[in-house]
Amino acid sequence: MLEIRDDYELMFNNIINNLREYLRNSGLKSLIIGLSGGIDSALTAALAYEALKEIDGIELIGRSIPIETNKDDEILRAEKTGLNFCNSFEVKDLTNAYINLQNDLVSEIRKNDESKDEKIRSGNIKARIRMTYLFDLAHLHKGMVLSTDNHTELLLGFWTLHGDVGNYGMIQYLWKTEVYGLAKLLADKYRKNGEPDKAESLELSIEAVPTDGLGITNSDFDQIGVKSYHEADLLLIDYLKENKDNENHPVIERYKQSHHKRVDPQNIPRKSILKSP
Repeated sequence: MLEIRDDYELMFNNIINNLREYLRNSGLKSLIIGLSGGIDSALTAALAYEALKEIDGIELIGRSIPIETNKDDEILRAEKTGLNFCNSFEVKDLTNAYINLQNDLVSEIRKNDESKDEKIRSGNIKARIRMTYLFDLAHLHKGMVLSTDNHTELLLGFWTLHGDVGNYGMIQYLWKTEVYGLAKLLADKYRKNGEPDKAESLELSIEAVPTDGLGITNSDFDQIGVKSYHEADLLLIDYLKENKDNENHPVIERYKQSHHKRVDPQNIPRKSILKSP
């Protein structure tokens, strides 16, 4: 686990075979995916599309679900991905739902607060509204929601509790560097097979500046203090191998500070509840 691999063909085959095995006899009628215009959701959509080629009766349903701060180029990339890989795709703007909830939750003083902490709080609300919508869609279509987080994001806490986590993750244990490599492999396959639109939808996401789309900063790199995800991956791997040379780096500090997310929810063990005094 503590290494970056480049045997992407092996990864591709194992991922789609695992999903196919899970889906057979599952009774599911759909897979639901939120498309952000970023590389993670684009790759997840492509992998699900490939897996479903050999399974009848299950649709891939994609939604671009912008809320206020999403940029036009993000929405266009999400739309291109959805139209190329999903059986059903729509853009569902949830800005009004967000504004209505904000009006109920936030005092007049906080509405004028432009601090980073307030932007994070607002971003968390957006992520949770989106996931509420996706899970409702899954219930309607007898399906499950696909997770789109990768391992780097998991370790950095670069996700929202009860907001980004779906039912099934294909890339949760891929380093972000590997996400890019696997997406490039698929893009090359589509070009070679005469499917340039599918290739381009992945290539546009590969080239895009990574952002959470929540309006907190202009890019992921601004938040985690690196110039590339490859740099972040190497720092994390080095630290997890117990090299403490970069212990004070923002990436490592973020890893340590986000531990609570990776063990949520916390539950009191039964043996502790019943322990005699």
